[in-house]
Amino acid sequence: MPRYHRGLFVYNGSAENNELDFNLSQTLHVITRGVKELQVVQTESLEEFRDTCYKYGPKVDVLFLLGGDGTLHECINCLANFNSRPVIGILPGGTSNDFSRVLGTPQQINQAAHSIIDGEEVSLDVGCARDDYFINFWGIGLVTETSSNIDEVQKDRFGVLSYFISAFKTINRATPFRFTINIDGEVIRDQAVMILIMNGRFIGTREIPIPDASPRDGKMDVLLVKNSNLTLFKEILSMNKPWSDSEKFQELTYLKGKDIEIDVEHGQKIDMDGEIKGETPTHVKVLSKHFTFLTPDPAVVDNYPGFNNENSR
Repeated sequence: MPRYHRGLFVYNGSAENNELDFNLSQTLHVITRGVKELQVVQTESLEEFRDTCYKYGPKVDVLFLLGGDGTLHECINCLANFNSRPVIGILPGGTSNDFSRVLGTPQQINQAAHSIIDGEEVSLDVGCARDDYFINFWGIGLVTETSSNIDEVQKDRFGVLSYFISAFKTINRATPFRFTINIDGEVIRDQAVMILIMNGRFIGTREIPIPDASPRDGKMDVLLVKNSNLTLFKEILSMNKPWSDSEKFQELTYLKGKDIEIDVEHGQKIDMDGEIKGETPTHVKVLSKHFTFLTPDPAVVDNYPGFNNENSR
């Protein structure tokens, strides 16, 4: 007996034909066995994708996305204000697929299809910044400059490697900025080269080892990065080690909170899930367990200490 009655499968029809044919052949027959009535929609543009989410999202029980983090970001922004929101299954078809990694979804497309149709439902938080929503991260400074510097030709040719090429180009040009941040009433004034508000744990396929990170704890993980140097990278790598004492960090401040206000001396462009949207100042709030996703294992989502992420690489 199918698990869901009504479902929607959405994919980008403008992708390369060979890759698209392969991805569909590896996923559709798996997904259909779990849904009684499955509508398949091929979208040719961002506008058509948004229209599809608005039109069908509130009417289906489950929505399967064949795409990357940008596709997921647009989807949650279309669905966030509906009272009735479908369960979401992510089939990793993008460059980094960072949030699918948070969910522990295998990156091999056929394995991903099997793992999510047989997976468990888990309700996760989402961040709200003014009228926009983010599921993986919100950032200013170095992360935004890295996203802006990505060469689209390199991205098409080299995929994930393009993010690291851009980061390498950007890191030596990182300019500190002065900021004021209020996290649940605690005010910090300092300078930084980057501020990250994390709901997930991956950026550009690389995991940031945030201790006790969970996208369903009702809070966001806040990283204030003062300088981009060797000391910073050592501190990031040691964050989740038993001997690590974050109070002694020199270049990194780590906090958690659910109500976050940020102001910057000079306006900074904002990166949400890899998409540049708006400028500071801004106010970020957590909408607790606002979306439901399919995951192979909820323990992976909660960053269970015994999990080693090998199945998501």
